[in-house]
Amino acid sequence: MLLMGAAMTAARTLRAQQKAMPVIGYLGNISPGVSAPGLVGFRQGLNETGYIEGQNVAIEYRWAEGHYDRLPALAADLVGRKVDVIATSSTPAIQAAKAATSTIPIVFFGGGDFVALGLVASLARPGGNLTGISIMSPELNPKRLDLLSQLVPQARMMALLVNPNRADTESVIGDVQEAARVTGVELHILKAGTEAEIDAAFATLVQLHAGGLVAASDPFFNSRREQLVALASRHAVPAIWEWREFAEAGGLISYGSSNTGMWRPVGMYVGKILKGAKPADLPIQQPTKFELVINLKTARALGLTVPPSILARADEVIE
Repeated sequence: MLLMGAAMTAARTLRAQQKAMPVIGYLGNISPGVSAPGLVGFRQGLNETGYIEGQNVAIEYRWAEGHYDRLPALAADLVGRKVDVIATSSTPAIQAAKAATSTIPIVFFGGGDFVALGLVASLARPGGNLTGISIMSPELNPKRLDLLSQLVPQARMMALLVNPNRADTESVIGDVQEAARVTGVELHILKAGTEAEIDAAFATLVQLHAGGLVAASDPFFNSRREQLVALASRHAVPAIWEWREFAEAGGLISYGSSNTGMWRPVGMYVGKILKGAKPADLPIQQPTKFELVINLKTARALGLTVPPSILARADEVIE
């Protein structure tokens, strides 16, 4: 009996000494289905650092379904569950996570001036509890206007679709307005933060007889991909999008970083932090490659001839 009691005590002591399986909090802006390509990359990055979901790491998912007003409560819930690290994307979600905790490490994937927003001290040495991948999405919006202008050179008026619920919307508008001035096209601003407002924006777009549409980088628009692509097709509006998934779904053209490719280093950073690295010491990475995807079938339906210069640069041409 003494031996059995000693063995049971030893077993309890060993279990107490063993660290419980770490838990990652995943704060998603949109829905699981739309986020699937990014999740593939995220899990790849985790696997490369030795973590496999369900085996030696658990992931708690929270989804805002494109509603930014839900993010603070979702972030607070993850903090309340005492997760070991939070992974998230886009400025609204990053701000919600940062407001919820100053101690739990946060690894993000998103676009914006994170230094100007006061989220990090610098890209090289973020300081605090945040680090991640800056995809430079807002900076690419003027380039998207230029690409669309090359596709529809006869267009004298373009429209920019933005989400007014973002903190950096005015900055995005200013950058694209300057690009439009240089390009010599008139730019009309359309704002949409709900499904109904997207429908209304396209109704205005048709009334304006705009020659093309630039959809600004925004997770909400990504969460409404099918609606947006369908409206652009129905109204025969040439449009350029952020993610390749838009072109794959029937959109005309996309230009931006890879969802899967950029979430992979987020997963790797999360794995490093779980092994003891400090987010303050992990520099914020930036992409070195952007994907240009063209849907030729859509171009033909719109009566557009894609210039050889754009075809030559394309990473993928969908026939």
